[in-house]
Formats: sequence, structure tokens, C-alpha cells
Amino acid sequence: MTERKQVLLRLDPAVYDALARWAAGELRSANAQIEFLLRRALAESGRLPGDAAPIPRRGRPPKSPPPRGDDREHDGREQGG
Repeated sequence: MTERKQVLLRLDPAVYDALARWAAGELRSANAQIEFLLRRALAESGRLPGDAAPIPRRGRPPKSPPPRGDDREHDGREQGG
């Protein structure tokens, strides 16, 4: 995955508050809401590059399976103590 570009953005506090409320209502961060809106505006104007990576999935990454051989329930030892 390529590194994401960081941008400093200055907003009017009232605009930011409205954006943050909107983002919360859609279960996004303010940053994700800004990117979502910018991508939508670019797509609607026909200016979204075809090679733009998709927006990363929200939330925690999926849990990885436990390492092989780490099966403590069935290793022959008594559970208890």
C-alpha cells in the first residue's frame, strides 16, 4: 500500500463543527468525511483519476488467526488448577 499524503487544512470553526457532526452521523472521522466528499466532487466533475486507490476500509483490521501450534485446549494437558 502506498503512503497516504498528509495535508494541513484550515477551516472556519463553524464549518468544522458542522462537518464533524455530519461525519459522526455517518460513522466517519472528520478526516474520512473530507476525503469522501472530495472524492465525490472529483468523480461528479469527471476529475477523479482512474488510478486513485480506494478509500481504506473503516474500523479495526480483521483478526489474524492464532499461530499454528497454539492450541492450548487440545494439547493433552489438564485445564484447571
